[in-house]
Amino acid sequence: MADARRCSVALRAWFRESLPAAGNARRLGVLTLIQSLGLGVFLTSSAVFFTRTLGIPAPRVGLALSVAGLCGLVCTVPIGRLADRLGAGRVLAGNFLLAAAGFTAYCLVDGFAAFLAVACAIAVLETSAGALQASLTDALVGEAARVRVSAQMRSLFNLGFLGGAALAGAAIAAGTATALYATVLANAALQLVSVAVLLGMRLPAGAGPRAAAEAPGGVLRSAALRDVRYVAVSLVCGALELYQPLLTVGLPLWIVTCTDAPALLVSGLLILDTVLVLLFQVAVSGGARTPAGAARMLRWAGWALGASCLLFAVSAGHGALLDSAALVAGALVLVLGELYQASASWGLSFGLAPAGRQGEYQAVFSLGRGLQQFAGPWLMTSLVVGTAATGWLVLAAVFALLGLAAPPLVRGLEKARARTEPAPAGGRPDHMCHTRTTETSRRAP
Repeated sequence: MADARRCSVALRAWFRESLPAAGNARRLGVLTLIQSLGLGVFLTSSAVFFTRTLGIPAPRVGLALSVAGLCGLVCTVPIGRLADRLGAGRVLAGNFLLAAAGFTAYCLVDGFAAFLAVACAIAVLETSAGALQASLTDALVGEAARVRVSAQMRSLFNLGFLGGAALAGAAIAAGTATALYATVLANAALQLVSVAVLLGMRLPAGAGPRAAAEAPGGVLRSAALRDVRYVAVSLVCGALELYQPLLTVGLPLWIVTCTDAPALLVSGLLILDTVLVLLFQVAVSGGARTPAGAARMLRWAGWALGASCLLFAVSAGHGALLDSAALVAGALVLVLGELYQASASWGLSFGLAPAGRQGEYQAVFSLGRGLQQFAGPWLMTSLVVGTAATGWLVLAAVFALLGLAAPPLVRGLEKARARTEPAPAGGRPDHMCHTRTTETSRRAP
């Protein structure tokens, strides 16, 4: 009875920490749950839907999705600048409306050309949505709470994704075209629900016009892309996110082709990763509320991810029990690096972006993630499967070096900003490149 009471108290405490506060923060959490539910449904079933229901050959699916990924990268920054002009909420609502139309259009595809066109359109919308939601988070909850709310949203994302994956699994098990069409249309419907949630949020007035005045040149010219140090930080952070294809592509292939561990461990490690992120992301994020703290956390992320690769490297050829133990140990260390990297990415992307320019700078920061998504699967299959243990050692070195590079890059960026930005009235220099977000700066001019 006492143990049950302690578990109940711990569970309630976790819910208090992980559930965003009432108001706009909680609406953001609801929005995240809706989006992750749809993404879980779609991503889990999409490969089967594309190849079996639409009849697109697997190699052509891969080609189309790669081209679509490049389209998403090209369009993200202009969309981010548009969000600074019009407001992230408005642009994100338009994004969701177009996504609903795009997913519905998948059900009308009758050939490769149509499939490519729809895939490219959806990739543009999905790639830009992350930056738009980050910009919206900053506008709604402010500097003090944005990292914590982002961590809460990531926990909720994992919860929704698990639910969506379970629903998609049922559709795949049914094995009918109707069930698979239903998963796509369900995702389209969830985009419309997301629009309704957005309409219930109270956005600060005037942020878009002020951003337009501070960032001349139109939506196609980006000052953030010319901010070389910021771009370097974003690329380092994005490269450390290679843990995603490592976990979903490299490690499963390694387990089934090179180790004596049971194939069931593939899904087991993915579930373990998802649950641990759900439980601990909010707790870990506290150290990333300043750029300096986030940079240190990024260094720890590199070291942890490198250590996980070393454990994976020794997980082959020792029998099912020892190989499984090494794989589980490596997965646990990888989760630690994942938690650090995600937390650091929020602290850096928010804290190093000038006030009123979150849409543009968040879009530029997402380019590192986009490059990882484009090149990561190929890199994992080439290194991990192609070169076996040597590939894991190369990845370990890359992660460690990226982690070491993060703090000096961030310090250099902050020093450069301090030299070039004028001091405010009173003679005291502003800190962290205009990261203070006040109600005055959000009011209409």
